Amino acid sequence: MSLLNIMELTHSFSDNLIFKNTELSLNKGEHIGIVGQNGTGKSTLIKICMGQIIPDIGRIVWQPRITVGCLDQYAQIDENMTMETFLKSAFLKLYEMEEKMNKLYYQAAAGDRNLLELAAQYQKQLEMNDFYSINTQIERVANGLGLLALGLERPIELMSGGQRAKVILAKLLLEKPDILLLDEPTNFLDKNHIMWLSDYLSNLENAFMVVSHDYDFLEKITNRICDIDNKKISKYYGTYSEFLKKKMLLREDYIRQYSAWQKEVKNTEEFIRKNIAGRKSKMARGRQKQLDRMDKMEALNQKEIKPSFHFNEISLTNTKHLIVKHLYAGYHKAILSDINFSINGGQKVVITGFNGIGKTTLLKTLVGQISSIRGSFAFSEQVKFGYFEQDLKWQDETQTPIQIISENNPSLVIKEVRKHLARCGILNQHAVQAVGTLSGGEQAKVRMCMLLMKPCNFLIMDEPTNHLDIQAKEALKIALSHFSGTVLLVSHEEAFYRDWVQKVIDIERSNK
Repeated sequence: MSLLNIMELTHSFSDNLIFKNTELSLNKGEHIGIVGQNGTGKSTLIKICMGQIIPDIGRIVWQPRITVGCLDQYAQIDENMTMETFLKSAFLKLYEMEEKMNKLYYQAAAGDRNLLELAAQYQKQLEMNDFYSINTQIERVANGLGLLALGLERPIELMSGGQRAKVILAKLLLEKPDILLLDEPTNFLDKNHIMWLSDYLSNLENAFMVVSHDYDFLEKITNRICDIDNKKISKYYGTYSEFLKKKMLLREDYIRQYSAWQKEVKNTEEFIRKNIAGRKSKMARGRQKQLDRMDKMEALNQKEIKPSFHFNEISLTNTKHLIVKHLYAGYHKAILSDINFSINGGQKVVITGFNGIGKTTLLKTLVGQISSIRGSFAFSEQVKFGYFEQDLKWQDETQTPIQIISENNPSLVIKEVRKHLARCGILNQHAVQAVGTLSGGEQAKVRMCMLLMKPCNFLIMDEPTNHLDIQAKEALKIALSHFSGTVLLVSHEEAFYRDWVQKVIDIERSNK
């Protein structure tokens, strides 16, 4: 049974054509992974499904009376709420039903016995919807996503950005909509929490569509893959690894067919050119009609967008570049307590620890965005640091990447700005598009471009791979391994940093 049908979809941003006369269906029980390089339209597809973007052409038809839940990691939350109150709001209709039931029982006890039957019907509905196990459900999901350790009574205002994103995801899972639409749900999750979410989604009976660059995650949870490539959405049956094999074979077959088609067209055109005015003109005109009726094949875009990152290095020595002593960091009160470590010049260091323990808070303290509560830290005088923050926030989302890079580097002419953006994987059409309309991966590449152009010898990077596709991750990995300066990295992707970091600081142990 089809839950969603997208037909004749065509959409563009300015002159950048994203989709061209393509289609997609989501059927009952399908677990779909949406893949494609940064900028191909994965997040745009989710927004079109939710009605947040109206396509230029096409029809989006949902089956009537189904519920759809979409993960919005940046949704506004009442910060005065506790985590428990927010998660219980997933069951608001059931709590309202309980209130009506109790009122009916109270009225029936006062003498109106006719209301007992209606109250009993409400109670039956509550039992069918597992109302009396809500606390157990909340604890199970909160524990699976690493939130229970924070305490359900924890106020939202004291949570980090990653913790809030997990709370929003937890509420969405508790709501159990008929269809889930998830855009990069693992961005703020640690390895254990990704494993839990993988098990949860793979055992889910309801349908879902997930955008993710974590291909191990997709391998575990999906039974369909929708590949966005060449402005088309192609649906493959099977796991992610099976999709890769099928796509490669189909691509090779299409290239052979396209080559044969080109050869036939060329030979036909040559025959027409030679004979259109000769004694075989009638045959030539027949060939022309045949050519006009021939289905046209479009050339595949065989070029993958492969960024090339090169940091603007300045010299350094091997002396201590950073010394942290008895540091207490947080906002209203300390999240991290008595942190001690040092980093030598040229050393590459990763900070680990469960999500929400305060890794981002520590980095923001070191770069001066928030003040330390107690203790001290000191950079060497020769340190010139560059900072990559995980939040994709812009002062003006209507500015284009060209405008942003030009403002930060006023000495550059537009041609040079375009070259720098192109090296980071920002194509010409995306370079002139409002940055707020770009995908998370493209926005991250614009941030990376800004960082690459800043002379530095100490890189401080907070989850730089969150939105990047596999090509960009590999390019960044190579650039960081070749960088002769110091690196302080926060990352939940061990596969990304395992081969090139020299020191691991487990902030969980340091904070005890």
